[in-house]
Amino acid sequence: MVLPLLKLGTLALKTLSKPVASRLKKQAGLHPRFRQFIVDIAQKNHQITTQMQRRIYGHATDVEIRPLNEEKAVQAAVDLMGEVFVFSVAGIALIFEVQRSSRSEARKEEIRRKELEMMKQRDEELSREVQSLRRKLEELEELSKKRGLGAVFNFKHASIEAGKSAEPA
Repeated sequence: MVLPLLKLGTLALKTLSKPVASRLKKQAGLHPRFRQFIVDIAQKNHQITTQMQRRIYGHATDVEIRPLNEEKAVQAAVDLMGEVFVFSVAGIALIFEVQRSSRSEARKEEIRRKELEMMKQRDEELSREVQSLRRKLEELEELSKKRGLGAVFNFKHASIEAGKSAEPA
């Protein structure tokens, strides 16, 4: 019951993070200081991606890369911020799910370990019981050799008599 609700909650969180990212995009473009900060980030991102693309396609990388105009830079930065936000939410949900799963596996492993320990204890008890039964069987075999088959059927009586005859000596 908990697992489907948890998965539904993470799905809802991912879905809700997209409108939040959209709102962040709008607000980020309005504040002047923050706007300049994101323009700088967008320009740097543009330079890095352009250089990577030029290297991938085998073009010269020592050419000057024209900066984006301010509106394109703001749009690129807020898009990047939105993607980072959505990705972060998804990453956090994934980490949470992995941790929950590992705790569940750890509990299952502990249960298996306890069951194995109980089985080992039971095996030791059965082993001691088998040893005890072997000793009794050996005693019965010895008695049957000494006194014959009749002494085996009267084992209690024979062992009492043996105990009485041992006392006077």
